Amino acid sequence: MALKKSPLAPLSFPVFPEVNGVRFATGHTGMKYKDRDDLLLVELSPGTTVAGVFTKNAMPGAPVDWGRKILPNGVARGLVVNAGIANVFTGSAGKTTVEETAKTAGKLLNANSNEIYIASTGVIGDPVPTEKITELLPELRENLSAGNGQKAAASILTTDTFAKGAVSSGKIQGKDVTITGFAKGSGMIAPDMATMLAFIFTDAAIPAPILQQLLLEINENSFNCVTVDSDTSTSDTVLLFATGAAENAPPVTADDEMLSDFIRALYDVMSDLAQQVARDGEGASKFITIKVTGATSDASAKKIALAIANSPLVKTAIAGEDANWGRVIMAVGKSGERADRDKMRLMIGGILIAQNGHRYPDYNEEQLTPHMKGREIVINVDVAVGDGSAFAWTCDLTHGYIDINADYRS
Repeated sequence: MALKKSPLAPLSFPVFPEVNGVRFATGHTGMKYKDRDDLLLVELSPGTTVAGVFTKNAMPGAPVDWGRKILPNGVARGLVVNAGIANVFTGSAGKTTVEETAKTAGKLLNANSNEIYIASTGVIGDPVPTEKITELLPELRENLSAGNGQKAAASILTTDTFAKGAVSSGKIQGKDVTITGFAKGSGMIAPDMATMLAFIFTDAAIPAPILQQLLLEINENSFNCVTVDSDTSTSDTVLLFATGAAENAPPVTADDEMLSDFIRALYDVMSDLAQQVARDGEGASKFITIKVTGATSDASAKKIALAIANSPLVKTAIAGEDANWGRVIMAVGKSGERADRDKMRLMIGGILIAQNGHRYPDYNEEQLTPHMKGREIVINVDVAVGDGSAFAWTCDLTHGYIDINADYRS
């Protein structure tokens, strides 16, 4: 099924600089898609450290189990990703697929199998034709190139309508460092750790424990702030690889002052990718930012923001360009978090709509019409019970979501 490119997509894929120590190759297995690459091999130079976060869904795929198992080693030499079949709920056969893939890639990259990360995305429950992966890997090994970043990003897509990439740079004690990343995700998006798949690469030298702490903290304020449809994928994986080629002095702690610019650059990449996922939500026509303040805590504010972002009634009203602000009030109330009905304040598009328990007397719905007809919708809610704040990114809910998911396996 050919999908029309999201109207919220960036104008183009970013210029993707080469990261020293990272090479990509893609190929076509034919296991699901007939006219595009669907297999990715990434080679990482010796000494590359790794951090990762994985889905909290209780039905994880075999690649997630494998990633959790090898992550404590803290080192990585390769990554293999296939699109089309998720390798979820595939029993012992799925485990064998992962082990055989890691073993084959490890031999090709002169690495141990427990240094090879695996990720899969696509249909749940279908068996994976392992040989279609393992027999293609030698060809990919011959075609590895540092300049294949955009092809790599395109190879991991499923119902996505565009490849998602992001780039930033920074300094660590005067040494220039580069960060690049790409992600896939369009439906089954309500991360409880990450998005469906995201891979980030840097030439910075950062020990694995520190890299892990940074990823966990930034992930909470990037990928974990995105929702498309409230469904947490069984395959969610975010991996961050650091090759060390920049030869900066390694930090001692995650809050080391030398990391401040790197942290800023890493957040830029992760938040950019997270927003692109929402902009490519299945059937999306509007990108929605929800900001909640005045909550009892940041965690409470986040629950309220996500309750609004996940409300089908809020999302369909926005799709229809209907300023039905009462649905936002409803969503705040259903969140289960404290909010003062008689003091809370609601603004959409910078226009004050309600406060102190009733509609603002000077509010005129015609003021809001231009904003509702735009592509970018901003909702601000102050629940007036504390100092906690948070945000969420989402998209509207259109008939396109039904069309895509009704035909997903065809």
